[in-house]
Parts: sequence; C-alpha cells; structure tokens
Amino acid sequence: MTTATSTTVLRGRVVTPGRVLDDGVVVVEGAGVAWVGPSGQAPQGWAVPDESVGTILPGLVDVHCHGGGGASFPDATDAATARRAADEHLRHGTTSLVASLVTAPRDVLLARTALLADLADAGEIVGIHLEGPFLSADRCGAQNPGDMQPGDAALVTEVAAAARGHLVTMTVAPEVDGVADGSGPADARADVLAALVDAGALPSVGHTDASAAQVDVAVDRAFDLLAASPRARAGRLTATHLFNGMRPVHHRDPGPVAACLAAAARGELVVELVADGTHLADDTVRAVLDLVGPGSVAFVTDAMAAAGMPDGDYRLGPMAVRVADGVARVVADDGSTPAGGGAIAGGVAHLLDVVRNVVAAGVPLEDAVLAAATTPADVLGRRDLGALVAGRRADLVVTGDDLAPRRVMRAGAWVA
Repeated sequence: MTTATSTTVLRGRVVTPGRVLDDGVVVVEGAGVAWVGPSGQAPQGWAVPDESVGTILPGLVDVHCHGGGGASFPDATDAATARRAADEHLRHGTTSLVASLVTAPRDVLLARTALLADLADAGEIVGIHLEGPFLSADRCGAQNPGDMQPGDAALVTEVAAAARGHLVTMTVAPEVDGVADGSGPADARADVLAALVDAGALPSVGHTDASAAQVDVAVDRAFDLLAASPRARAGRLTATHLFNGMRPVHHRDPGPVAACLAAAARGELVVELVADGTHLADDTVRAVLDLVGPGSVAFVTDAMAAAGMPDGDYRLGPMAVRVADGVARVVADDGSTPAGGGAIAGGVAHLLDVVRNVVAAGVPLEDAVLAAATTPADVLGRRDLGALVAGRRADLVVTGDDLAPRRVMRAGAWVA
C-alpha cells in the first residue's frame, strides 16, 4: 500500500542560485523540491496559480547562532530552552541552524554539547559550533578570558564524543599553544587542528591576535588535513565573524583579516560576516563580497538570547549583557558599563534581517541569498539544503517585496 504524496505549487519571484526568476514557480512534492523554473515553462500536470505569493527564498542556513527568543544555547540546561531559541529563528526563515556555545569550563562544555546533540538527533538543529575555549585572551570580545586555555586535543576528542557526530566547527586562535603545532598533514603531533579534522569538524579561525604568517601556516595545515581526511564534511575551513574579535588590519601588519581574505580568494576558506549593520559597515560587507565572492562568504547572525526580544538585560554564558537601541554589549554583573563602552556581545537579528540589510545596502538579492543559504550549506557538507533546486529538501521562506517573512516551510511542511 502506498500513500499519496502531497503537492504544493507556489508562484512568485523565485531566488535560485545566481538568478532571480521574476515570475517563477516552485513545486514541492512531499518533503522535497520537485521542480523550479519560469512559470511559463512549468510541466503540464501541475496547476500553476494565477496569483503570486510574494518572493520565495530557500530556507536560510545560519552556522553561528547563540540563541534567540529570550533563550541562550550556552545557558540552556534543558531541551525546552534550547528548542525555544531554535524555534525563534525557524519562524523567521532560518530552517537550518547551528547552535553555538561560548568558552566555558570543561564540564559545562561537555554538558551543553550533549544537550544540543539531542536536538540535532531530533532534526531541530543541524549541528553544534564551539566558539572557544582555545582563543586569545587579548581578543576575547564578549567571552570570559578566565576560561580560555591552551589547545587540548584530548578535550576536542571528548567534546566530539559528546556531540555524537554533530560537531560542525570550533573557533580557534592559531597562535595559542597546542592549536596548530603540527607541521603538516602527516605530522604525528596531535594538535587541535588535527583532532578537529579527525572528528569530522572544521577548524574556524577567530578571536585571534595572530600574525598573517601564523594564520597562513594554520590554514595551510588545516586545508591539507581536510583534503586528506575521509571524514571531512567540507574541503574548506572557516573564519569566525571576520574582523570582529581579530587584530585589525594595518598595512605593515596585515594580521588575520588579510590572511583569511587571501585564503578565501584561493578557495581554501569561507569567511563568516555578521552583516547586520552593527558588527560591520555595509561598505565593508560589499568590499568582501567583491573580493572573494558570495561563494566564499557565509552570512551569520552571531545572535544571542535577545534576538526577537526587546531591549533589556540578558546573559551570554558567564557574561552579563545589556541590549540598548538594538545593540548588545557586555556590562559588569552590577550593571555598570566597562571602560570603553563594553564589547559587542553577539547579534540580535534573524538571518533574514541580515539579508534585508545587505540588499538595502546594494548587494544583489541572489548574492545575499547565496551567502545566507547556499554557501553555509556547503560548510555543513549538506547538498540537500540551501537552494531552491529540484531534488533538495523543501525548505523555503515566502516574503513580501520588503523581504519580511510571511510563511516558512521546512521539509515540505508549513511552520506554525
């Protein structure tokens, strides 16, 4: 006995990889995309609607998100709290989300990772990202420098075991002892880069005070390790929120930013950009896209618990955070503002807000969607996500012309 497969036919402005169909059609059968193309070329047998539903984007893919809806992944002690954060972004168009943790003691990292692995097993998130603990205290940003430590390959192995195959990336500073000590893919020394690749995870350069030369060495080693590993989910490593939490560029000391951009241009690395209008100037975002192309850029939110919530006081792991005028900054536990105004403590936007911001700044819609869906799916090694292409999972977002969300579909089912 077979069960009839439900069919949904949507007409509107359709964003496909590298192209916008002003009058396109997306046909969904069951949980998958059956056909995408111009409305006038739709095969017979599918009744094409007369009316447009609006703009149809692929479901967005956020590979760096700490929370939302008042809930924080680094602070979640039960599945319901973590699920609330994921659902906040799902309802706004992020159909695939990687849950990010922050630097914390070993027992906290292992417990949070195991909790998130349960959500990944259930399909509610697509992976886990650890932002730390092998980071530079000089570039700690909104993280606790007291919990940062030298590279520890054994801890990576423990975290990967707790993640049960769902560890996607780990942010590391190449200059920290134990992170990138090996000299090549055949080197027997067990540094953090080798342990991550062996676990099927991608190293991500970030929160670093490294020189350009130090980053070059680490990128070369990680890229070679990934190329030689049968467990690698993707062939390129990443850079965690480029520019933010890094030594700035200087013409006589180019530092990690220039090294990461060069690696992205060579096809060895994908750079994350928090293109929410707060973390980076819009001109910076456009310049990076011009330099390396949207196929080497992953837009991320770096969102924390305040995403989708009003201004107020929140937590990001051990750090107290105050959101004022839509910007999250670290404050002291007594509520006072540190000297210098407090580091930016993650984002408060949804990924669709990021797309809307960059399009308003002049980035072509198809490039913005490539960087917010297709390229991040490549980072995950998921060829079934991230694009409106026949054969992929039916994840999509229907928006108005203003790119505000109207409806969200994941795996062929409308999200409540």
